[in-house]
Amino acid sequence: MSGFIQFLTDRYDLVLRLLWEHSYISLIAVVAGFLIAVPLGILLTRTEKINTYVIGFVNILQTLPSLALLGLMIPLLGIGAVPAIVALFLYSLLPMLRNTYTGIREVDPALIEAARGMGMTSFQILWKIELPMAISIIMGGFRTATIYTISWATLAAVIGGGGLGYLVFTGLGLANDNMMITGALATAMLATIADLLTRNIQKMCTPKGLKIKRAD
Repeated sequence: MSGFIQFLTDRYDLVLRLLWEHSYISLIAVVAGFLIAVPLGILLTRTEKINTYVIGFVNILQTLPSLALLGLMIPLLGIGAVPAIVALFLYSLLPMLRNTYTGIREVDPALIEAARGMGMTSFQILWKIELPMAISIIMGGFRTATIYTISWATLAAVIGGGGLGYLVFTGLGLANDNMMITGALATAMLATIADLLTRNIQKMCTPKGLKIKRAD
């Protein structure tokens, strides 16, 4: 324990820098995934003929081993933060895409028909009925993707992307337990904080009448 505390004291500047790198790599990937996955998920609810193919393709991306996907990025984008962010972006798509599609599809058709009967346009129905009813499920996908991405981001260090994985893999190579433990604990701490933040965001976005039913 004393060795671990001593390592933190001696290398706190390195740990803070890697923590920042890990945070912004994960954040950029998840936000980019959100901006693509949510509109795409909405589009798929309107074009049922292609949803199986699109979701199936994203599922295939999800099944690729993390190291293999990172390896595929090297010939295309080289090494560093950019290929790591692209790989993490691809991994983050599925939870948000699937939850957006499911959330919109689960809206009661009777509500939509009633809205049409009142003369609401398709955009008004989406904005005033479907999205408010589905937002909790959509944000649940965002929450899941965020936590997973923070975990997967440890592998970014393998291709020079930085982040807390540097401590884990360097510590493993040097047989330095304190370095490995620091990297693992910092990643777990970051994921826990992200979980709490995204949980609160999810609750704030959920309409009051649905909070008890769909808080998670």
